[in-house]
Amino acid sequence: MQPIEQLLQVSANLYKVLGDMPTSEGRDGYIERIHYLLDTRETIIEALMQTNFRFDEQDRTHCTLRELDNGIKERLVTVMSSIKQDLANLQKAKKKESQYYNPYSEVRTLDGMYYDKKN
Repeated sequence: MQPIEQLLQVSANLYKVLGDMPTSEGRDGYIERIHYLLDTRETIIEALMQTNFRFDEQDRTHCTLRELDNGIKERLVTVMSSIKQDLANLQKAKKKESQYYNPYSEVRTLDGMYYDKKN
């Protein structure tokens, strides 16, 4: 199989994988799969660049690759924003839990203390 066909196949697989967002339980495997496909894709692209590959707008395969690349970029942005939102929610939950167990941990008073003089 030629490198351009390999690139097309890996790009199509990556595009498909990025379209299926898993639940929170399956997210680790999902991210590993994305990393694997991106690394494979990078290796193929580097091999193509070493053979002085040039993009041809008249070639149907090249146009399909460009469309897939744009779709992959859009879906990666969506996945990244979803992961960032989940991380932000996790940080908020941790902070709220900490505040719940120790509500006065953030209070800093340096104005002195009140002494009751009644005996």
